[in-house]
Amino acid sequence: MSDKATLEYNGQKYEFPVIKGSEDELAIDIKTLRASTGGLITIDPGYKNTGSCTSAITFLDGEKGILRYRGYSIEDLAEKADFLEVAYLLIFGELPDKEQLQKFHNDIREESHVDEEMKKILDSFPKSAHPMGVLSSLTSALIAFNPSTVDVSSEAAMYHAIVRILAKFPVLVAWTLRKKKGLPLEYGDDTLGYVENIHKMMFRRPGKTYEKNEIVIEALDKLLILHGDHEQNCSTSTVRIVGSSHAGLFASLSAGISALWGPLHGGANQAVLEMLEAIQADGGDTKKYMAKAKDKNDPFRLMGFGHRVYKNFDPRARIIKKAADEVLGDLGIEDPILEIAKGLEKEALEDQYFVDRKLYPNVDFYSGIIYRALGIPTDMFTVMFALGRLPGWISQWREMRLNGEPIGRPRQIYIGENHRPFVALDAR
Repeated sequence: MSDKATLEYNGQKYEFPVIKGSEDELAIDIKTLRASTGGLITIDPGYKNTGSCTSAITFLDGEKGILRYRGYSIEDLAEKADFLEVAYLLIFGELPDKEQLQKFHNDIREESHVDEEMKKILDSFPKSAHPMGVLSSLTSALIAFNPSTVDVSSEAAMYHAIVRILAKFPVLVAWTLRKKKGLPLEYGDDTLGYVENIHKMMFRRPGKTYEKNEIVIEALDKLLILHGDHEQNCSTSTVRIVGSSHAGLFASLSAGISALWGPLHGGANQAVLEMLEAIQADGGDTKKYMAKAKDKNDPFRLMGFGHRVYKNFDPRARIIKKAADEVLGDLGIEDPILEIAKGLEKEALEDQYFVDRKLYPNVDFYSGIIYRALGIPTDMFTVMFALGRLPGWISQWREMRLNGEPIGRPRQIYIGENHRPFVALDAR
């Protein structure tokens, strides 16, 4: 097979190198296209056929249902590692040994204090504010309290910035939830593990002793791992392109949070619960809505089934389904919304229409079910997604800066008016 691709245009032939990834993915390198052809560019709305970078972080094969972080399968990581180990792996490239992990955790604990003045910023938001808007604003506001830019040539400075955001971000998440629920703000507990601490900061009731629930903690840990990174999706690409201007880490992360907010991206698990609530309001007939989903003339969309990338099955869904069953069983919750979800899941897994089209429940379907069971408000679901995606965004930003990638600057094809003379106001 040739390692070059040939483009023929207007009788001229142009050759471009073909590069091959470590998993045999192929790409035509067209970075010299415009210069060598005298102005020719490609157009690819949504960049579905365009590779923006080379990356050593995440491998995803949607056709085969494969997801790996740094070469490790998502199945192995979810079963054998905890979230902080996976965060270290994503960011620094290797799983930590015991000493490295302990230092990482200790350093995060040391940086977990959030300046008291941040509470004034939080207080300025009405309780009706969407949590993703609050979280994005608070993350951006951290810059005011940490104004120095990260020296990416210094390993120590880079490490310190990473530890700082991993420490403070869970506090912002917890404060966002507690503000919405009208609860007093919580700080962390140095005696707890990373995910346990998050759970306590979010859910401890005033005047009551925190009680750890191993099944809930494990489910949260798995959810955060499963959302850790997902290749060059909308929010990750946003973090990289904002960072390519040499914007700081916190500013780039804030932009990523805003990108994740959209219902076509991180808002998908929220859309699942809103769909379930709509079905309940209409009588809870799951068979009726399965029929609507199969009707091409019906605008109804079955949220949480199938995936934009995975054409077979979402490997994350298989892992979290078990955790969802365990959480619901342990908490003994009787919720008509969750019963509707179970009904849809059962019918989709047995209905030939959905089986033939591989429209299986995805990770958003099950994550929404778990979050609702834990008492997390629907509009906080995407905040939980952001908490899991944080190390992925950090790792992508770090890789982009260390690789010295150029500033992102897509081209366009102009389709507006041609040059025309200006008409004075009194002559229009």
